[in-house]
Amino acid sequence: QVRLVESGGGLVQAGGSLRLSCAASGRTFSSQIMGWFRQAPGKEREFVAGMRWSGTSTYYADSVKGRFTISRDNAKNTMYLQMNSLKSDDTAVYYCGTGWGNLPASAEQFDYWGQGTQVTVSS
Repeated sequence: QVRLVESGGGLVQAGGSLRLSCAASGRTFSSQIMGWFRQAPGKEREFVAGMRWSGTSTYYADSVKGRFTISRDNAKNTMYLQMNSLKSDDTAVYYCGTGWGNLPASAEQFDYWGQGTQVTVSS
């Protein structure tokens, strides 16, 4: 079992920044990949950013490239999503997850999810 707990969401003005955190516990070594997804009302959950537990390669959705940065701190078993230059289109519930396979990933590749954290960008 893997437990993921997100934090850091909130309300921010367009152009602002937020940093999301995802603290992992349990059998994290059993997963290959980790990442962030988001889901806006009425839309499907979409891939935002991902990376492997080992290695340094990162992957981003085209819509967030150059604005978002995924990172991890292995000593703390925590991954982060730094979000800069936020836009109203970034408003969604953001989920972190762990899973298997290649990146960029689909939601079906992830078997553990956090509870989600709301990010609201006001224009």
